[in-house]
Amino acid sequence: MHATRRLWTWLAIICVLSFGTLLFVGREIYLKAPPIPAQVLDQQGHVIWTGDQITRGQQAWLAAGGQQLGTVWGHGSYVAPDWSADWLHREAVALQDELAQRGHGKPYAQLDAAARGGIDALVKDALRRNTYDAATGTLTLSAERTAAIAAVASHYAGLFGTDPKLDKLREQYAMSAGSLPAADDRTALTGFFFWSSWAAATDRPGETALSYTSNWPHEPLVGNTPTAGAGIWSVASIIVMIGAIAGMVFFHSAQPEEADPKPPKDDPLFKLKATPSMKATRKYFAVVVALILAQVGMGVITAHYSVEGHSFFGIPLGDILPFTISRTIHTQFAVLWIATAWLATGLYIAPAISGHEPKFQALGVNVLFYALLFIVAGSTACGWLGTLQHRGVDFSFWLGNQGLEFTSMGRVWQYLLFVGLLFWAFLLGRGLWPALRKPSESRGLIAMVFLAAVCIGGFYATSLTWGQHTHYAMVEYWRWWLVHLWVEGFFEVFATAVIALLFTRLGLIRAASANAAIVLETIVFLFGGILGTLHHLYFTGTPTAVIAIGAMFSALEVVPLSMIGIEAYRNYQRMKAAPWVASYRWAILCFIAVGFWNTVGAGLLGFSINTPIALYYMQGLNMTAAHGHAALFGVYGMLGVGLMLFCLRGLTDRLAWSDALLKPMFWLLNIGLAMMVFMALVPAGIYQAWASISKGMWFARSPEVIHSPFMENMVWLRVPGDIVFALGTLFLALFVLRVMRRPARPATVPVEVPIEIAGRPAAKARVSTKA
Repeated sequence: MHATRRLWTWLAIICVLSFGTLLFVGREIYLKAPPIPAQVLDQQGHVIWTGDQITRGQQAWLAAGGQQLGTVWGHGSYVAPDWSADWLHREAVALQDELAQRGHGKPYAQLDAAARGGIDALVKDALRRNTYDAATGTLTLSAERTAAIAAVASHYAGLFGTDPKLDKLREQYAMSAGSLPAADDRTALTGFFFWSSWAAATDRPGETALSYTSNWPHEPLVGNTPTAGAGIWSVASIIVMIGAIAGMVFFHSAQPEEADPKPPKDDPLFKLKATPSMKATRKYFAVVVALILAQVGMGVITAHYSVEGHSFFGIPLGDILPFTISRTIHTQFAVLWIATAWLATGLYIAPAISGHEPKFQALGVNVLFYALLFIVAGSTACGWLGTLQHRGVDFSFWLGNQGLEFTSMGRVWQYLLFVGLLFWAFLLGRGLWPALRKPSESRGLIAMVFLAAVCIGGFYATSLTWGQHTHYAMVEYWRWWLVHLWVEGFFEVFATAVIALLFTRLGLIRAASANAAIVLETIVFLFGGILGTLHHLYFTGTPTAVIAIGAMFSALEVVPLSMIGIEAYRNYQRMKAAPWVASYRWAILCFIAVGFWNTVGAGLLGFSINTPIALYYMQGLNMTAAHGHAALFGVYGMLGVGLMLFCLRGLTDRLAWSDALLKPMFWLLNIGLAMMVFMALVPAGIYQAWASISKGMWFARSPEVIHSPFMENMVWLRVPGDIVFALGTLFLALFVLRVMRRPARPATVPVEVPIEIAGRPAAKARVSTKA
């Protein structure tokens, strides 16, 4: 107990110091973010754009699809270009021609090598020289650059309008004609795209060859190449990771290996009957399956759009379901179904652990369910209609689609979801309260479950921190608090603690050992995970210190994953501990699969792109998608499926339970995911990385590469894996449908029955007998 108390102290210290550092870095990002000029002027003093227009352009881009329609500074979707890289290259090429015509009277391509070399030097100097005057808030551009910008701006105004000459390009980008119907919004959009590329190329004040985005994207025409810091910190992070892994292996081998307890002769939870609130969670799992099916369907459509643009095997589906909507639903539903499975698990286990059914708990569970259903349906419908009907920036921000990846629902829906999550934490807390108050070996685990639930509810507040006029660098800072810390952080701590608690309740691991192990695991995970958030922010207009901190701590995120295989093997051994454990076979196998995908998806594929030098060339390419798919479904998705199966086990008549559908479900999901990632996404990502390194990010994201025969073949190679994976989801849906259709069990009366764990009496659990 004393050792565990010390671990809790260390956990508190690490959290305070890490979050304090993360907030300090956020302050530095705010102070040193690329300035938004009050005015962009030509040499004659004519206004090209105002600062308000640049901010309005950010809003217009987000309303038109935002990160579902290409990327800015590397974050978003991968069919359309990275607009900052695309503008930068187009402006550099246009400036080459403008200088060639003015100096030599003919196009750049017709000049000899010496003349081209001179113009190349002028272009690089023009785009890297910082002409922003902080005292007046003005950015002044040369006459040649003004002319080049006008040509590029005309291209984008036509692209986001209805220029018929750009129909083919729109199809290649999976864009709809008239994405921004208002001319003023299109003008503002060009200002935002210009500003994002200006920040990517111009030198920071007092620096040479160092832009506000640390020279991202790679663009040889303007001298955008990796900084020395990107290389140095990449090497340092690898050394730290190897040393930390060695240290963890040594620490683990030096600890005495405590054997698992002798399992009970019978399933300790066999006589546990569901209370009314536990039964009320059944419908949550039905919604989980519905969301999975919708997410997979939208994923198939979204992937296909990268070949046909607007059509689905010749059907003009893009007219009613454009790429921006299908991808929004695909990414948003992925988070929502996983979160729903975990929320329902918490509500299910609370009465089982405490042996107490609070008054009106079932009513609260039902109210929360319909509230969450309303939020999911309402946010999806408003986002869909708002995009199709071009309702404008205010509707998009408040009710429609904010255009931000993984957190796209309008602000009103975010407020409602925040309240819903706090209500969930309240319901979970009141269900666990008797167990939290009573001293027991499991109390530390129960406390970890409750604290993680409070963090899940509270940290969703980070989605409310940005507004319509917030600087884009700060939007990205806070968005990654939500995506990385909320989804990848506290949800994982919650799920890991729940699994450990379930295993102790089954008598398969000792409560005291699990108590200390889960706190230690949380310390190791959060030590790297909190500040590891910064690896998403290397090139989003942040200070160079972000590269150093993010590189070192994101490398430490890999360290606990190096021991995952041992835990997965021990879980496999526990399946053989007693004959009755076989009834939990597929839930435990899902937890073992989590270990595999944690190592491969989060560890191997994640670290392949996490070092600054790797991410410099691969940010916003398909290697990111490979890591995202393997980690999001392989880790968090399989966790959700495993927890759902465990809960359904207790909500179903055991004599009616059948594993016939679960075996193909498990293997089809995992094999299909592996086929999708390694047959299609990884080769596509490597090919794009070659293009990015050899010619620049603009080229890796250009139609020439995206719609090359190789890349389109990679899309078609996804089909076998997609089919296998989709069949796995269908088997899961059939299984849950079969469970849901079982007749209700006889009415029961709650009684307190002690559950014996590892041969020792444990807290009483409320069970029921026939009335």
